[in-house]
Amino acid sequence: MDSKQLLEKLCCAFGPSGCESEVVQIIKEQVGAYADEMITDALGNLIIKINGKTDKRVMICAHTDEVGFMIRTADDEGCLYFHTVGGIDLGALCARRVTFLGKNGEKIKGVIDSKAIHCQSAKERGEYIPLENMHVNIGADGKQQALECLPVGSYGTFDSEFIEFGNGFIKAKALDDRAGCCVMCEVIKRIRENGITPENTLYFAFTVREEVGRSGAVTASERIKPDFALILECTAVADVPDVPPHKQVSHLSKGVSLSLMDHSTVYRKQVVQAMMDLAAKNGLKYQIKTLVSGGNDAGGIHKASGGVRCATLSIPSRYIHTACCVINMDDYYSAVDFAYAVALNDI
Repeated sequence: MDSKQLLEKLCCAFGPSGCESEVVQIIKEQVGAYADEMITDALGNLIIKINGKTDKRVMICAHTDEVGFMIRTADDEGCLYFHTVGGIDLGALCARRVTFLGKNGEKIKGVIDSKAIHCQSAKERGEYIPLENMHVNIGADGKQQALECLPVGSYGTFDSEFIEFGNGFIKAKALDDRAGCCVMCEVIKRIRENGITPENTLYFAFTVREEVGRSGAVTASERIKPDFALILECTAVADVPDVPPHKQVSHLSKGVSLSLMDHSTVYRKQVVQAMMDLAAKNGLKYQIKTLVSGGNDAGGIHKASGGVRCATLSIPSRYIHTACCVINMDDYYSAVDFAYAVALNDI
């Protein structure tokens, strides 16, 4: 399976926070055979260990979960009301197709809808539709049938195709952070297929629950106790019309983005410089994340086990946390090359 095929399979898998097992199983099938040791912990984190020449521990991680939805109630007409799981722009929800996991493990399709525009007041037309006024229609005949199919607490996510378009662009749900997971799989394969024994012992942590508090990353890092951690993520960008350059964070097609600071972590200057030196030495394509925004698993990892030196590489993504995330494969491949260099060198 090549990079695009694996990325498509991972993005199309069902995996909102707390329901990552389908994604983890795909990863096990792809790279489990390459592991010197493979661990699945109590939260659902998957850790692939590759022994190195020394006991120095390098953790490379990406999260397996995606934003999604959870059923909270239904009305007499069979409309299902929901909470969001993770941060989702409410303006990106209405008329979107969704998939929920039924009580017997079956996939149930539906559509998010609300009052039609013809029935909205002038004031309502100029505002976002509140979450409490949106619901999921699964074609149920009344409240009892709806809740028999999807009981309270059922999880769902966007139902969205994986599409290639333009000059190397990919559109899919869950690119945050299945792209990072795919990068890690590629790095594991490249190390093993090249017959390399790394200098440091490597722990590839496919973490859970990043979108709802990063608890998986904390648990994994407490187990691994890394000397250094590399976090692979997607980052929201704003390289679109009407956004001034100083607010654009990063740009698609200009390489993976190296963070200096975000809303959960301040990265040590020595670590950032070491990453830039490694890039210069190996001719790696990258850009600097130029706006303090977002957060990722580094927010939990850097505080664990007495403190961990961290770096974050993020693949720029438009329309993140929607059904139509967009990345460019050039940025994906630059992330693979950079992560591979980190795996084989000291930072």
